[in-house]
Amino acid sequence: MQAPTEIFEAIALQKCLKVTYNKMVVTLAPHILYTRHDEMFIDAVTVDRDGRPPRELKLGTFKLAGLSDLQIVDEAFEAMYGLYNGDDDKYKGVTLFAVQPESAAA
Repeated sequence: MQAPTEIFEAIALQKCLKVTYNKMVVTLAPHILYTRHDEMFIDAVTVDRDGRPPRELKLGTFKLAGLSDLQIVDEAFEAMYGLYNGDDDKYKGVTLFAVQPESAAA
């Protein structure tokens, strides 16, 4: 399986993705693309679900095979390092692409 270019673009530009997931339209702030058991996943913060904001912001795991109708929306996001830790053990050796800390981007 190959990741759609929209995933890479959204992570690189820190733009939100509007996707259909579990028959719901969801806006995600994707932070990292990685593999697990030969499947691709993104960890992303849900910005809204069916047009409503979530009760709390949290980092969720989404299997790429379960995402459809991907489109980048013109809504930028700040990397949420309080929720996302790129140094987490679960990403070691399996990261394909991730948001970069501001200090690395400069």
